[in-house]
Amino acid sequence: MNFIKGMTWGWVGIRGQWATEEAKHSMKEMKERLAVNWTAIAFQGLQETAHSTEINYKDGTVVTDDEVYWAINEAKDLGLSVCLKPVVNCSDGTWRAHINFFDLDVPCEPKWSEWFESYTNFILHYAKIAEETDCEMFCVGCEMVQTDRREQEWRELIRKVREVYSGVVTYNCDKYQEGQVKWWDAVDVISSSGYYPVDSWDEHIQRIKKVVKRWGKPFFFMEAGCPSRFGSPMVPNDWNLNKGQVSEEAQDDYYKEMFSKLDNEEWFGGYMLWDWPAHLYERDQASSNDDYCMYGKKAEKTVRNYYSSK
Repeated sequence: MNFIKGMTWGWVGIRGQWATEEAKHSMKEMKERLAVNWTAIAFQGLQETAHSTEINYKDGTVVTDDEVYWAINEAKDLGLSVCLKPVVNCSDGTWRAHINFFDLDVPCEPKWSEWFESYTNFILHYAKIAEETDCEMFCVGCEMVQTDRREQEWRELIRKVREVYSGVVTYNCDKYQEGQVKWWDAVDVISSSGYYPVDSWDEHIQRIKKVVKRWGKPFFFMEAGCPSRFGSPMVPNDWNLNKGQVSEEAQDDYYKEMFSKLDNEEWFGGYMLWDWPAHLYERDQASSNDDYCMYGKKAEKTVRNYYSSK
């Protein structure tokens, strides 16, 4: 697997925000300013709560199929390889990692079987689009911590995905969970969310390295990044930390440390950094923006220089 110099584009994916001039500008800026060779086109389907069993991906705020086709084609026109990444979220704001049901089916209670039936329909819908548009990679799930133990259901889902999609299949497990997934042999590439505290890289690199060696699969970070805020390098997964206390330096230092720690690890396959929205803030507002996007910030140059050197 060639080194992935990637960036996640378009999250969260709101209907009407893609297939616009602003979105076109955003993707072009991402390619030119970061020297990326990959992008993960990421968007959501929605279930009401963590215990709902129906996933909506056809109406409401969810991006349309036409918008998904548009984003893939734009990326391809820019010469980028594409990972299509449909993600389920909960409308009430509960993090998807908490989607959970009783291990045994109980009458009058929501069931894993019902949820996986809906989730399978959701994933297969986009796997077919990924095949039709020649996406190089397809991500079957993201940070679904409580679902990870449902090994047989995941194996069956991936089997069905392979019936309609012929490219590379991955699953994006959550941070710290690399060693908990028991079905890595079912995918082609192991990926995870690498939001690790800036002072803990040595520990986690050694831990993940053992997982990769055990399964004999390529590995990369499907997500990794840090907001531009004081304190964020210690908890880079916390997007609400210290709202308003902006620090481009904190974000930039995090990237420099992450890149330096992983640069000589031969088993490590790259990054799909987090994240680059479909509608960018104005460049003259970069110094007041405290989110993950590094557009116009110091970390932008660090990412570009690193990617250009690989």
